[in-house]
Amino acid sequence: MSGVRDSSYRVDLATSSDRENRPVLSDAPHPAEQLARQFPARRLAGSWPQTRWSRQQVLEGLLSPPFAPVTAGSVTTRRRALDGVLDWLSDMAGASWQQRWINSGGEAAGNLAWRDVVVAHLDAGGYDYPASGYQNLGGAVRALICADVLRPSLVWLTMPATVRYLAADMARSRDPDGFGQLQATLDADRAHSAMKTGPLTGLQVRYRVATIMAAKGGIVHDITVGDCLELVGVTGAHGDRRRTSLHFYQVLHTMGVFPHDAPPTLRMLSTTGRLSVEQMIDPHSIECLPVRDLLVAYLHEREVRLDHSSMRSLTSHLAGGFWKDLETHHPGIDTLKLPPKVAAAWKQRTAQRGAIGLNCLTAVRAFYLDLAHWALEDPARWARWVVPCPIRREETSHRKELKRRKSRMDQRTRERLPVLPVLVAATDQERKRSARRLEAAVQAVSGELFEIDGEQLRRSVVTRHGGARVWAEDPATGKRRDLSLEEHRGFWTWAAVEVLRHTGIRLEELTELSHHSFVQYSLPTTGELVPLLHIVPSKTDAERLLVIDPELADVLSAIVCRIRGDDG
Repeated sequence: MSGVRDSSYRVDLATSSDRENRPVLSDAPHPAEQLARQFPARRLAGSWPQTRWSRQQVLEGLLSPPFAPVTAGSVTTRRRALDGVLDWLSDMAGASWQQRWINSGGEAAGNLAWRDVVVAHLDAGGYDYPASGYQNLGGAVRALICADVLRPSLVWLTMPATVRYLAADMARSRDPDGFGQLQATLDADRAHSAMKTGPLTGLQVRYRVATIMAAKGGIVHDITVGDCLELVGVTGAHGDRRRTSLHFYQVLHTMGVFPHDAPPTLRMLSTTGRLSVEQMIDPHSIECLPVRDLLVAYLHEREVRLDHSSMRSLTSHLAGGFWKDLETHHPGIDTLKLPPKVAAAWKQRTAQRGAIGLNCLTAVRAFYLDLAHWALEDPARWARWVVPCPIRREETSHRKELKRRKSRMDQRTRERLPVLPVLVAATDQERKRSARRLEAAVQAVSGELFEIDGEQLRRSVVTRHGGARVWAEDPATGKRRDLSLEEHRGFWTWAAVEVLRHTGIRLEELTELSHHSFVQYSLPTTGELVPLLHIVPSKTDAERLLVIDPELADVLSAIVCRIRGDDG
């Protein structure tokens, strides 16, 4: 369900004046739609050999290499957890393990709450399963996924977080050669690319690839362009922008996984500009057309006062986190008047998403209250949608979440405080070391070897003279180093650390400091001048003045001396 729907099936909530003043949307398809038509995603088969295995075949397969754990004790734990999961699934209707998984409620519960469904069923059925094995259930289901016995949906696999250890287990059990080639491509990219890919990027790439394999089956080289588009659409539709990196696609393309006519990158999907309300709503595939059109009309009213980023977040909460979630768990729902049990179950699922879930509750409560308020001014348009709000005011309070966040921040500070002297010493040493390297290189002539701090380097021979940068090479490896950049980074890293630790200001406040931030105060009794640092308001903080102590004064003096021009 993509693009703007046919007008003959719409319940148009806009007035005639609204329709006249609203800009006409382009009929050109979204870039993602164009690619999806050219490269469709693999459809999930109704059945496949592994999911039709008998219970004995599953146990034998998953307790044998390459799926078996390494140690004997882990094998015993895995067998106990597998028995629990298989007992649970065996009580469900279906001709395959996949059908039983869908009917069990584990898929609908999501990858955080499915264990509760298993334990509740085993307890109610009188199964002898130890309470201490709660966490071990995850390893059992992960083994079933890696063996292709189960194929959870992309939403289950990624929301709210990717299944832990999935990539490592997939690399060990299903396709070690494919993941080996994937790692080799990442290493080559890290060694030769101008934009270095760090360990975190590589981990995200492996998790994205493992997620597609878990949902679609097959190995690394079976992944299609459409599979990648589907994963990007799922993570993007649920508002999780931290994990929508497209680098995994580029790595797969470099490996030769895709056909020759596949685009080398999906960067065009991240640079599409401002989307219309319809383009943000329709990827959620809402089935109830009246509710879909109500959300479109509501968002058109709100977009006048919101920036595009806030609009995308609000759309994700209302269309994905609220209504699509209800349609998934309660097919056929077509009213905003939610029965108490339905509302309670939705709020419980939403609460498991932490701060994102709390924001979703706030957005939905505002949605209900806005409809009630607007109905007083325009009853013909909004009154039929006015129903009691299922969310109480106290349920949207951020006070508890703010306290938890403050507690986590304080705990991180306590954990890191003992190593602060080590950080300070390391940044100071690197500042001095990089300055000595640069000075020694400047004194050397092109092609000359020089040694500094026990390190031997050669001043690079450059074809263009008079450049601002000083280059040197490692005579053993031939690797070139920009000593000017190293000295620049060394100094400003030290300066940032010192200013932050002496003042306690935030990073955005640090970046706003300028020479106008230095002020003086004259004591009325003695006339002594007290140097002060003026901090401008940031976020909801207040404007304030901080006394500059002698250590901070030395740091600020070094900064001023560095950036002051020859003319003062």
